[in-house]
Amino acid sequence: MPHHAVRRLAPALAALLSLLGPAKAAERPVKIGVLNDMSGPYADYQGQGSVIAAQLAIEDFARQAGRPVELVSADHQNKTDIGASIARRWFDQDGVDLIVDVPNSAVALAVSNLAREKNKVFIGSGAGTAELTGKQCSPNTVHWTYDTWSLGHALAKALVQQGAKSWYFLTADYTFGKDLEGSAAEEVKASGGSVKGAARHPLGTSDFSSFLLQAQGSGADVIGLANAGDDTSNALKQAAEFGIAPGQRLAGLILNITNMPALGLKATQGVYIVTPYYWDTNDDTRAFAARYSARHPRHAMPNDMQAGVYSAVEHYLKAVGTVKDAGDGRGVVAAMKAMPTDDPIFGKGRIREDGRKLHPMYLLTTKTPAESKGGWDYFKPVRTVPAEEAWRPLAEGGCPLVKG
Repeated sequence: MPHHAVRRLAPALAALLSLLGPAKAAERPVKIGVLNDMSGPYADYQGQGSVIAAQLAIEDFARQAGRPVELVSADHQNKTDIGASIARRWFDQDGVDLIVDVPNSAVALAVSNLAREKNKVFIGSGAGTAELTGKQCSPNTVHWTYDTWSLGHALAKALVQQGAKSWYFLTADYTFGKDLEGSAAEEVKASGGSVKGAARHPLGTSDFSSFLLQAQGSGADVIGLANAGDDTSNALKQAAEFGIAPGQRLAGLILNITNMPALGLKATQGVYIVTPYYWDTNDDTRAFAARYSARHPRHAMPNDMQAGVYSAVEHYLKAVGTVKDAGDGRGVVAAMKAMPTDDPIFGKGRIREDGRKLHPMYLLTTKTPAESKGGWDYFKPVRTVPAEEAWRPLAEGGCPLVKG
């Protein structure tokens, strides 16, 4: 081709490339990372189930983000250094925009700090510590499904009102367990009850006999289990073997549907829980559970934290669609707070300025074996705890983002 023809084509080519450049950039996929315990005591409680929930949300709502959405996942092994290292790599090298789930409060706080530093988004669904919306709140973090304040206060209040006034705690010996125990103990005392003591146990304990004997010896009305996952299941199984109930009540501060198949109803009679989601609440919760169960390798029902991953990813993708820049984490979180939340799992709600997602909680108790209609039919409703009662008052958290 003659040089003058090339010269004539050059401006047109440059114009074409400048048009293609932004389009190409706009096509960068939104990248979501599910970070949780895939192999340890919380593997069934989040694990692959949370990945399935995120995938369902992406299938349902990716179009609203206005571009492709990719999903990655990893196992933090309940180790803060491993979780922080994965999060850093995802943010710095792999282009991850959102990290979601993150059970284990110590890991969650580390990921929240990193998201703030890198201006990415962190949404805690499996994370428990209320510090995420307290003194360590961040403009890049949303706390979605539950927290230690809500579970501890709601359950303690309900049981003290029923006359179970003295408590003894079995507590997982790290941030999450101590937060959970502290919230419940605060409410027990505020409601006119007393705390007779606590036994702290390491994460992943298999033998609870010495702790249960201390709890039994305390003579407390209630043994509060301030732990989660396999720790809760093991403690309840051994409590049944010791014949602790009905002499003392057992309160599973974070017991959920995932614990139940291995425990059965006989081992959990009279146990109370508080949760924002139970699969058999209404037609919408049942429809989501059916889709999830069909995808799950063991056809399990989703628990509240797995359902929370679906709900959180849905709202995040809607916000990305309005902001158009998934790379600006603060901007996306601000958009998430500006839009009311509305999904088939938690219904209508909102995200408060401290990052707390607000929705009702439900006080449930286990069915008797005669009441249960079979597979996964474990709980019945006692009362709805309205959102304004279910969460720590905004002024009490100490979040620096809260004005005044």
